[in-house]
Parts: sequence; C-alpha cells; structure tokens
Amino acid sequence: MTKNQVIVALGLVCAWTWMQGTHGEYLIGVGSYDMTGPAADVNMMGYANFEQNTAGIHFRLRARAFIVAQSLQGPRFAFINLDAGMASQLLTIKVLERLHLRFGNLYTEQNVAISGTHTHAGPGGYLQYVVYSVTSLGYVQQSFDAIANAIELSIIQAHNNLKPGSIFMNIGDVKDAGINRSPSAYLQNPVEERARYPTNVDTQMTLLRFVNGASGKSIGAFNWFATHGTSMSRDNKLISGDNKGVAARLFEDWFASQNKSSFSNTNSTIPDIWQLVKKARSIKATGGKDCNQKASQASKVRKNDGSLFVGAFCQSNVGDVSPNVLGAFCIDSGKPCDFNHSSCNGNDQLCVGRGPGYPDEILSTKIIGERQFKTAVELFESASEELVGKIDYRHVYLNFTDTEVKLDSNKVVKTCPAALGPGFAAGTTDGPGVFGFQQGDTDINPYWKGVRDLLKEPSQYQVDCQNPKQVLLSTGEMFDPYPWAPAILPIQILRLGKLIILSVPGEFTTMAGRRLREAVKETLISSSNGEFNNETHVVIAGLSNTYSQYIATFDEYKQQRYEAASTLYGPHTLSAYIQEFKKLAQAMVEENNIPMKGPSPPDLSSVQISLLFGPFADSPPEGIKFGDIKEDISFPKKGYFTKGDTPSATFWSANPRYDLLTEGTFAAVERLHGERWIAVYDDDDLSLFFKWKVDNSSYQGLATVEWEIPNDAVSGVYRLKHFGATRITILSHISYFAGTSSAFAVQ
Repeated sequence: MTKNQVIVALGLVCAWTWMQGTHGEYLIGVGSYDMTGPAADVNMMGYANFEQNTAGIHFRLRARAFIVAQSLQGPRFAFINLDAGMASQLLTIKVLERLHLRFGNLYTEQNVAISGTHTHAGPGGYLQYVVYSVTSLGYVQQSFDAIANAIELSIIQAHNNLKPGSIFMNIGDVKDAGINRSPSAYLQNPVEERARYPTNVDTQMTLLRFVNGASGKSIGAFNWFATHGTSMSRDNKLISGDNKGVAARLFEDWFASQNKSSFSNTNSTIPDIWQLVKKARSIKATGGKDCNQKASQASKVRKNDGSLFVGAFCQSNVGDVSPNVLGAFCIDSGKPCDFNHSSCNGNDQLCVGRGPGYPDEILSTKIIGERQFKTAVELFESASEELVGKIDYRHVYLNFTDTEVKLDSNKVVKTCPAALGPGFAAGTTDGPGVFGFQQGDTDINPYWKGVRDLLKEPSQYQVDCQNPKQVLLSTGEMFDPYPWAPAILPIQILRLGKLIILSVPGEFTTMAGRRLREAVKETLISSSNGEFNNETHVVIAGLSNTYSQYIATFDEYKQQRYEAASTLYGPHTLSAYIQEFKKLAQAMVEENNIPMKGPSPPDLSSVQISLLFGPFADSPPEGIKFGDIKEDISFPKKGYFTKGDTPSATFWSANPRYDLLTEGTFAAVERLHGERWIAVYDDDDLSLFFKWKVDNSSYQGLATVEWEIPNDAVSGVYRLKHFGATRITILSHISYFAGTSSAFAVQ
C-alpha cells in the first residue's frame, strides 16, 4: 500500500469513527416548521364551541422534531411535538406514507411518535372521526395539510441535521403552573396511594438538552410537563400555541439572545425623542401595493434555515390538570364553585376557572408559559447527566373496544365500545359545556335520552359494560356517515438509555399516569438482569399518534366527572393500558423483535365530509386597494408612544385562507434604520397581534395589526405592515399585496 493509500484509508476510518459517535454517544438532529393553518373561519379544536372560529393570530404554531440514532445503520426514533390540540390517526397514516416514499423503511409507525401540546387555540378539522370534527363542519383539508407538511418537513430537517452529539437529562419541579380541576375525583383514589405524593398534580418537568459533539453547541431542548393548553378561553379566536407555545417561543428567543441572534433588538444610544417624532411625521401610510409570494417571508424575523435552536414543551399526563391556578369561581356571585360538580346552583356554565392574570387570558397564558420557561432554563443550564446506552422502541395496535383484561384478583373483564357520559357534556372549569348537565351526573333526563336515541340507542351490552357511566353518546356503536370514535389505538415505548417515553393516545389523569409509569418501570426492573434499575426514568408523552380522549382510574371513574365521563372504553380502560404497556416493556427487556403490528387502524380519508366552503373571490370597496389603510395609527396626545402602549392600524384585506403565508407573516413591525425599513417583530412574536374580521356594513375584509410595545423595544421610528393574498376570481391565480401604516416614534 502506498503512502497516499494509507493516508486515504486512515481518513476514511477516522471519518467513519467520527460518524459513529466519538464526538458524542448518539447521532442527533432537530428540526422545526411552521404549521399555523387557516387564520379565518375554521373552528378551533378543543372546546367544541361552534362559535369559536379562527379570526387572526396570537403567535404562530410549529412542529418541532428531534431524531436520535445509535449510528447511521443502527436503531433510531423520531419524536415530533405539535402546537396542536392532539395528534391524529389520519395525520400519522399520511405522514408515514410520505416518509416511506422519501426514506423507505427508515421511519415507520414503530419508531415515529407524534405528540400534541393540547392547545385549544389551533384550527380543527384534521381528525378523521365524526365526534372530533362536528364543530369544524367536517374535514378541513387546509388544516390537515398545514400540519402534515410541517411534520414531514421538520423530520426532514432533523434528519438532514443528524450529527454526532450528546444528550443530557435533567429533572425539576415547575411551581404554580397547574392545579387539579377535578379534586373531588382525585380524592376517590385510595388514601394510602394519595399519601405517597405531596400534591394532587405532577409538578415534575423532565428536560433533554441536545449538544452538537463537534462544536459543543446546544442545538435544542425538549421537555415533558403536564398542564392543559387552556389558558386561552373558549371565547378566544386568535390562533395560539397557548402556554406551552409561549414557553417555547420564550425559550428559543432566550437562547438566541444568549448567542447574539441576528434579530436581537438592542441599541446603545437613545436618540432625541422630538427628532424621532419629526422624522416619523414625515412618513405617511403607503397604501396598498402589489408584491410577490416571498415578500412576507422576507419580513420574517426568524428565518428558518435549519440552523435555529429548537425548544419544545411537550405534554404529559394532563387529564385533570388546569393552568387556571387561581381556582374555579361562579361568574355570577364570585364564590367558589360546588366542589363535587363544579357548578353554581346546578348551572355548569357559571363555573369558570381563573388564570393567574385574570381577567386577562393573554396575560394568564404568558404567565403560565413563563413559569414553564423559567424552570426549563434552569434545568437546561444545569443539565449534566449524559444519557448513554441503547436506543430501542416497541409499538403495537390494539382493538380497545374488546380487550380482555386480567385484574389482580385474576378476574377477567373487558373494555367496551367507546361511549361518552353526561359529565362529558358538562365540560370543565376550563371550558363549560352544555346547559343542563353537571360533572358527576349519573342520570340523563328524558329530553336528552330522546335526542340520544334518535342518533343511536346504546345496546344493552354497552349499557352494562360502561356502568356506572350512563351512556349519553354510544360513539363506538355509531358508524354513520363514518365511525364516530376510534376502536384501534396505538401504544408505543421509546427508549433512550435510561429514559423511557410512553406514547399514549389520550389524556391520562394525574393518578392514572402515575400508575402507568410505575407499572412499566417495575416491569422493566423486575424482568431485566440489572439493565434497568431505580435510576430508570419514565415519562408519559400524552396525546400521541392518535386521540381517544381521557383515561381515568377505576376509582375516579365511579364519580363520573368530565374526565371519567370521557374515558371512552369503560371502567377498565386504565387497567387495559397498564396490561398492554407491561407486555411491550417485557418485549423490550427480552429483545423480542417479532413484529407486533396488530390490527391496522382505518384510513377514512376517502369518506370524509367537508362542509366548510373556501373563501370566494374577495374585492375591496370601490376606489380602494387591498392593503390600503382604513384606520391609521391613532397618536397619543404626547405625540409618541412609550413601552406598554398599543399602536394599531386596520387595513382593507382579503381572507387569510387564500395563502397561509407559511414561514412568513401576515403582520410586521418595521423600524427605520438609516434609510431602510427592517422588520423587527412579526406575527410569531408575543407582542404583535394579527386580527381578522369582516366589516359589518360592507361585508368586506379587515385586518388589524396591533403591537403591544414590549419592554425591550428600542427607541426609534416604527411603522406597522400587513401582508395578504387574494384571488380576483375563483379561477384566477393568487396575487399578493402589502400595505403600511404611517410612521410613529417610540421612546
């Protein structure tokens, strides 16, 4: 072998060794993509409120992904966190089909987990079962595509970013970010069991810090913590990632500021305010102007080139945990609600939870987000325990409508076809339901029984199986025009060294989650020869891969509050989960690689009904162009704005559903820098609001851009800008426009 051949051979060996992880235990990659969806006319997923249709953006929604692999050819898995109400079986099916076309069998149902944060402020219409699409008037293709594209592209980004690196884990407690909204149900659990825990909610956050092996630079962080995405109320109409989305935005911006991000808003000098006012007064609104498709992307502050730090706040066993930490009160009297039923003199609609910023729900959302963010930063900065060891996964589909469950007494019982009880219709203190129902109801009045029977009278088997739940909707026995509820559910275990992630397709209550975690951990420890021990750490990734509502304990089920009434498969649902997860854990310990696919869930895309029409050709009033100002900046008497003020402008505009402006923005705040205008805030910032409505007199569209000047804004000359898209006729191409307000000074 020649000298050159030796050098080349050594180089190849070094390169291969490097890629195998000498710069870290694993190959790691992170990705993120905009999944905001239609900002007008689409019903939001979560509260089932027919009147809660999107009408603007609080801040944008994102899909955030991480991939971890033992080596290029070794085992790997992908975890995707969505700023969405929940995962969807149809999303999982279609995304996996796309991944198969691109990557072959590298990413499958076995090793891909898709989890939702459970925001109740995202567009609906992307789930395939009737009960989850009634209020959205069926399937909404635009909602589905926005999320599916974002999942796929975030995975591609993470895959392309795979490099040797290390993962560090840290655990800590989040203070005052959740309370138990069904405390009377929690008290039904055994006294000795409750005595083992200091609180009736889980306060623990588990965080992973991803570090590039070559540079030592952190590239991302994912954490799991349980609190509902219901800081934004059922009356909110702005798309929002709720408190977990706020936490993610704060975390990513904090990391960028620590690393002198290009969008850091700093200024070392304070100019004379009257010079700023004079300059601002000379700059008037531009009027509407044509622009190209990429114009709004050019004004995006955080350019998504695949290099940005990704911070994700994932959901856990959230079933009975509310972010409305001040408690629930009667809106008519101000007194606390009834303890057992969460109602006020029998009226469920009068009992509403209060967030820490009450009565300002946006402030409450920010506060609960900040509390999670602050804990995450502390854990991130002090994370020192490196995860090492195997990557593994197990996944199986199960028919949860007819699963035999062996109880500790050796008695064999079964789960039931899906059904909802009257407590479901009562809603929760986060979002009250229908008048005439209360949480804990065990009877259904004759009127509602009649309505139920018109839809589908439950079978006697169903009635007996669901007892003590009274069956309000026998969704598991309803198949017209297509199934109302899922029957086949996925359960999945992911292993990252000593960390075990349980992907569950629903919302486990606090105690249900504790029992599942402990059962899996005990199985892993008792079945292995020391490979697993007390240091093994188990987390629950809630609302993953599909959605099947709640999972309450058998004891909580007896009281039939909202969570129990929404436990679809009867009183033994939790026992079935524990039994089947223990089987997966056993298979993982035994390295059982026999395919455990189980019955496949249906793909119902071909039978979906869509009753929401798309926007028709919009036109502004005669003599007006899209982007023209209807209401310009209203200046304060002092002639300039200060931090905390809220300048706003309203533009004639078209329906935002013509183009979602993905990875772009409908709104921007621009600052004058020399002779150039530079975008410094966009509709992904917590301080900038894009609001859409139809003018009551002309029935034409209006877009309002509203900026709450934050404390870190620098003094200068600013203006507000709006981007939009329209279609002159139904058959014409989409055209784009923009308009700006008059300039104003900020001191």
